[in-house]
Amino acid sequence: MTLPLTPDELLSTTRAVRKRLDLTRPVPRALIEECVDLATQAPTGRNRQRWHFLVVTEPALRGAVADVYRRVVTTGGGQGPTERDMRRMYAHPGSMERISDGFRHLYENIDRVPAFVIPAVEGRTDGASALDQSMTWGSILPAVWSFMLAARARGLGTVWTTAQGPLERELAGVLGVPYDEVMLAAFLPLAFTVGTDFRPARRIPREEVLHWEGW
Repeated sequence: MTLPLTPDELLSTTRAVRKRLDLTRPVPRALIEECVDLATQAPTGRNRQRWHFLVVTEPALRGAVADVYRRVVTTGGGQGPTERDMRRMYAHPGSMERISDGFRHLYENIDRVPAFVIPAVEGRTDGASALDQSMTWGSILPAVWSFMLAARARGLGTVWTTAQGPLERELAGVLGVPYDEVMLAAFLPLAFTVGTDFRPARRIPREEVLHWEGW
């Protein structure tokens, strides 16, 4: 049985889990529902509660979603890292190699992950102002992070991916989501984890990210 985590342990060890997802053990619906209940306690702009969580566990549908995921990975998309990004990404030797290894493992085994959770939000931000984008994303991101924390507290692992992005319209069609009204915000593989020895990540120094009284 997993021992309860302290708040600090929960916050410092909830991270991307790819290679340590248990691909053989189904995730009970009741556990996922508990995580969603906690997720919807997160802050939401103007109390509009526009969040939605699509859960996929049925094998055939999971296979169709996994196919979209794999094609997205080969499609690519998004802006490339800057020189400063690269310095931070490789600040600790071996970190990116481990991430790449985990990424490859997930790609090869995505169809075996027992559950996919795809958070969504009513309203699209295509071409929207920074204000409208922040209001929309600010109403779904805290809820998704709360879901991921709740999952970690229950022995489950997740990883935030943007695999819904490049083929979002197609994925919406597979899941019956009204694309013009609802935006798929992320793609989270979900499974029990293998092992319990999760440790805080190695990050760049606080001094590089903390700013007092201005930039």
